[in-house]
Amino acid sequence: MKKEENKLPNATIKRLPLYLSYLKSVKKSGQKAISSVELGSALNLKSDLVRRDFSKIKAPGRKGTGYEVKKLVNHLHHIVNENAEPEAALIGAGRLGTALLHYNHLRKSSPKIKMVFDNNPKVVGKTIAGVPVYHIDEISQRMTPGITVAILAIPAASAQIISETLTESGIMGIMNFSSAYLKLPSNIHLQQIDLAKELDTLAFLIHFL
Repeated sequence: MKKEENKLPNATIKRLPLYLSYLKSVKKSGQKAISSVELGSALNLKSDLVRRDFSKIKAPGRKGTGYEVKKLVNHLHHIVNENAEPEAALIGAGRLGTALLHYNHLRKSSPKIKMVFDNNPKVVGKTIAGVPVYHIDEISQRMTPGITVAILAIPAASAQIISETLTESGIMGIMNFSSAYLKLPSNIHLQQIDLAKELDTLAFLIHFL
């Protein structure tokens, strides 16, 4: 992202891929234009929030006529840098890691997982969904400059030490599927995905409906 785009609020940044994903489907359907009201309704967002987000990213559009879908998709592509296809390393080739690998392969999603690290001799040296699996002790020597994202699908007990190795190896962002609360340098972006906590939250929401 450019400097001015880096100043976007985190909440706005997190909504950009959501907008892009939905607008791609709209474009595929052949629809030429879309309003903030229609987009907000589809994504369960207020239309004024959509307009504020698009104003911050200087999205092409006209008052009263809405947004031209093709131009908006191209604009969002540029901002989220999707065409650059950022690359990722997956740490952990257990059940969750393997599922993530197959999903990444089938969906052809970005970032692309380019390598996997694990300490299980049954998988080290093999490939899963076309991706090579290396020993976890080889992280520092195997990591390449193009890999900027790491996905942690390992037990909480080892997550902190592994994350430190990753940041020292040039990783800029970590998606953490473990329950560990990582302490990272301020310049490292962290996305915490605690599935157990999310399920507990869902259970409470259902209970108190």
